[in-house]
Amino acid sequence: MKKKIFIGIDISSATLDTCVTIDKTQESLVIPNEVKAIKAFFKKFTAYELVIGMENTGRYNWQLYEVLAGSPHQVYVIPPIHLKKSLGLVRGKNDKIDAIRIATFIEKNYLDLKPWSCPSESIQKLKILLTERNSRIKSKRQLISQKKDYSKMKKLKIDRFLEKMNKDSMIQLNEQITLIEKQIEEIINIDELLKKQAKLMRTVPGVGKVLCWTMLAKTEGFKTIDQPRKMACYSGVVPFENQSGTSIRGKKRVSTYADKSIKSVLHLAAMSAIRLKNDLGVYYLRKVAEGKNKMSVLNAVRNKIIHRIFAVIKSQNPYKFDLILS
Repeated sequence: MKKKIFIGIDISSATLDTCVTIDKTQESLVIPNEVKAIKAFFKKFTAYELVIGMENTGRYNWQLYEVLAGSPHQVYVIPPIHLKKSLGLVRGKNDKIDAIRIATFIEKNYLDLKPWSCPSESIQKLKILLTERNSRIKSKRQLISQKKDYSKMKKLKIDRFLEKMNKDSMIQLNEQITLIEKQIEEIINIDELLKKQAKLMRTVPGVGKVLCWTMLAKTEGFKTIDQPRKMACYSGVVPFENQSGTSIRGKKRVSTYADKSIKSVLHLAAMSAIRLKNDLGVYYLRKVAEGKNKMSVLNAVRNKIIHRIFAVIKSQNPYKFDLILS
């Protein structure tokens, strides 16, 4: 039986700070964040059973993913907030220390974590394209915000020049977003499973193309998150109690530890759903008429959308509702 060792990796764009724990002895190493260097690093430990932990840092993880895909090692990708909250009261921070903390965390907690598995090529492409799309959406918002200030520059006589440049940039960004969205649709249509899942999701009131894409990417085709309650918690739409003894009895509130990107998309989906003639719209109007807070009811609609999405995926049947329209 191979001896088990624990490796914590702190990832940056150029380098990987690693901490290797063998028999309670820790050794720190820095290697380039390149496929060749990563392969050479892991080759040194072929005589051991590896348990590897790293933070989820987005695109900087891809070199590691490429090497570790299909490997016999146990790999765990830890959400940064999970690691941060588990450390307790700590002082100081650098890449070497972070790698040591990841190694220590993974040694203590790996049995309670879900191992990472390499997503399909379609999911990998989908995640990258959605990141690129969101980046351009953010740039558009910045340009719109800048445009409001150009009227203040009329005295300097450069307002028209800036407005034209702003308009040209907006046109270019819109063209790029359209191309990215077309590529996303092509990827989904080529993959039969993703195509069917997207089609089923679109039958749920309020669910549009962006929420479809986001749900597929975040759940990796409903594999990494396979229960609606987990997804609702991940999205920050589940209210939690705020109570202790008899002195603290606060209102139920949603957690701030949530994926804000999918929560915002769910909010738009809920706003769309309540404007249409469907069971979610009827539910919203009934609860508001009863005196419920509008935002609380809207949050409940977000939750219901998540549950309906998972229901159609599980049943493999499109969503249907009975509604008598007056």
